[in-house]
Amino acid sequence: MMGRDLDPGTAGKLLNAVLDAGINFIDTSPDYGASEESIGQHLSGRRREFFLASKCGCPVGDAGEGARREHIFTRQNVRAGVEQSLRRMKTDHLDIVQFHASPPRSVLEENEAVEELKDLRREGKIRFLGMSGTLPNLTDHIAMGVFDAFQIPYSALEREHDGAISEAAAAGAGTIIRGGVARGTPDAPEERLSRLPEPFRQMYQQRRNRWEEAKLDDLLDGASRTEFMLRFTITHPGMHTTIVGSANPAHLADNVAAAAKGPLPHDVYEEAKTRLT
Repeated sequence: MMGRDLDPGTAGKLLNAVLDAGINFIDTSPDYGASEESIGQHLSGRRREFFLASKCGCPVGDAGEGARREHIFTRQNVRAGVEQSLRRMKTDHLDIVQFHASPPRSVLEENEAVEELKDLRREGKIRFLGMSGTLPNLTDHIAMGVFDAFQIPYSALEREHDGAISEAAAAGAGTIIRGGVARGTPDAPEERLSRLPEPFRQMYQQRRNRWEEAKLDDLLDGASRTEFMLRFTITHPGMHTTIVGSANPAHLADNVAAAAKGPLPHDVYEEAKTRLT
């Protein structure tokens, strides 16, 4: 749960609508503005209904508007971050805590960061160890054999981690796909794109160009581009769950309806991959 800020009333309605729709996995981070506080305010009374994932290594405390601070993977900061998340979300445990920002294996080992998460697990404050990882470090993370789950970026238009998803799943870990729609949707409103910094606008334009060059509109069969992107993501055989952001209940309903249609037909999926290669 991240992105644009929502007023408390809207955030509460949306979060409860998520659970009412049968969604039982919520992912957040201390880096995502007031996300953790919103979850604690609006969902603490329904804690048994969902699997709660957050992150560690993030700066602890209020950085102030617009501030950017370096992630720190010391034992002290890892513990402080987890305990801060517990307080903010009004819970006695987090189901999974993921290292944020894909730190190198050497940084984790030098700081005994994994050992700190294991200590927190023994204390009952967390249940599973995770990594929000990207290549090239993700290969080392999988080889470490200590993580229960990996959060990995992937979409039809950004398939660099295709093989890594399969590798993580084959190793027995859970896979959480992020950006399956948001990192690739070719029909994001121009008004929204105009507010982004120039490098991000360029990335979105590259994705749009990739969509057009692959002529993926030919494969939609009445679906929206967003629906196609979501269903392409959940068709990956190594995917176990995916994170899909929603800004309002109507958007949420559309995403749930798209996901309910299930994976793409095999021939459509293979043709899309061929065109995108």
